[in-house]
Amino acid sequence: MFDHVDSYHRPRSIREAVRLLHTGGRRARVVAGGTDVIVQADPTIRSLVDITQLGLSYIRKIGTSWTIGSTTTLAGVEESAAIRGLAGGILATAAAGCGSVQVRNMATLGGNLVNASPAADTAVPLLVMDASVVLAGATRRRTLPLDRFFAAPGRTTLREELLVEILLPIPARGGHWGWSFRKLGRTESDLSLVSAAAGLQVDARGVCKTVRIALGAVAPTPVRAGGAEALLLGQKLTVERMAQACEQAARDVTPISDLRAPADYRREMARLLVERALRDCVQQAGVTL
Repeated sequence: MFDHVDSYHRPRSIREAVRLLHTGGRRARVVAGGTDVIVQADPTIRSLVDITQLGLSYIRKIGTSWTIGSTTTLAGVEESAAIRGLAGGILATAAAGCGSVQVRNMATLGGNLVNASPAADTAVPLLVMDASVVLAGATRRRTLPLDRFFAAPGRTTLREELLVEILLPIPARGGHWGWSFRKLGRTESDLSLVSAAAGLQVDARGVCKTVRIALGAVAPTPVRAGGAEALLLGQKLTVERMAQACEQAARDVTPISDLRAPADYRREMARLLVERALRDCVQQAGVTL
């Protein structure tokens, strides 16, 4: 499978890992869980950089955020009491549906993001949670909002950098929150045909103070449904307004037809999953429509 690989490195520091990636250029690949690299079997790979010894497997609370190291496994995310208790547990729920138990024991959260699949299940709740990523370069680190991290299918905005950490802000206090993650796949653990997540905060009058809606597998990258969000933000939630937002969410996406599903089906399922996700959120927030 890797007969074409000339070198395998296990760096002891982030700086060394970044240097190896710079030296290897486009022919170098990071490996942690390896569940994507192995399946893709890219014949252009000549160098593997194993980052499993860099101390990047952790879940910690720092100030007003939770931080997750990039080599934390999806099983670790799924089983974390802290993550299950954050934002209604939508990230843990998404992680629990990423492949089999064996895959989740190997696959990492950072790898799921860097692979940049439009159907990356963890990306959708992370967008709703307003996540950021910390990228380490040769001379400095930078923090980037997750919605600016994905560039195209299989491509990110990494520039000879290493994804080292994911930052999750703790939701603001006040009002009532609701969260939901919904996924449509052939099976519970299969790659999603469409996925959707939502999070909203309402005040005592039922006015939407914060809203975030994200979708996967319906655009070149996981995306926020900005048009749908705009219809709800600052407005009193009603059945009619929620329906308008769901219709707008279907217009916000640009699905393709492939072997797994036609574009029209994906668009309709995007509308339906957003409807169900928003309904979950409203119920959790205690809003009567």
